[in-house]
Amino acid sequence: MEWFVSKDVDLTPIKAFLGCETPDEWVTVATQHQDIMLIDHANCEKKAAKTALHLIFRYIEHSDLLYKMSRLAREELRHFEQVMSIMKKRAIAYEYVSASRYAAKMMASVRKEEPAKLIDTLIIGAFIECRSCERFAKLAPFLDAELEKFYTSLLRSESRHFMDYIALAESLADEPINERIAYFRELEAKLVISPDDEFRFHSGMPSAELLKLASS
Repeated sequence: MEWFVSKDVDLTPIKAFLGCETPDEWVTVATQHQDIMLIDHANCEKKAAKTALHLIFRYIEHSDLLYKMSRLAREELRHFEQVMSIMKKRAIAYEYVSASRYAAKMMASVRKEEPAKLIDTLIIGAFIECRSCERFAKLAPFLDAELEKFYTSLLRSESRHFMDYIALAESLADEPINERIAYFRELEAKLVISPDDEFRFHSGMPSAELLKLASS
């Protein structure tokens, strides 16, 4: 499947930052399970806002972080409202959907001491936003007009969130962060391309069973 090309957002930094592209198989399953996709997308927006608010309360000494995370939290909650509105129009109930392994597996590698803990958290935030942007772009051409327009509209903000997280990590670190970025790039890529038994917005390579169900 070809990458979606946006006239308004340069996706080159997104592709360069990630260690791999989302598998075509994931896109195939996503198009067949749009109810779960939207529910989990809504969950992701809530979690992103929660993370930003946590950082605001935890790290009050960093004024640039406070400003950027405040803006990010507002935008994520607005996106949550937009997803909920689309779900309501499509009569998709906002039901419980378990979290994917994705964020938890990455957060398990966060260092315990400060400021390393903050830096790792910001780097992970960058990868989550970057992957979200990549998936919105890759999904958009295979969705109906309403969802394609919506997901395309998210590219600019998701790309900016990614860059904000990395800029903060670089500015607040007391040493170069290239090695930590490389570490999480490898970990994130493994989660994306390794087999996954459930479909979620950030899930990995769909298992043979998921692909069979999607094609049936």
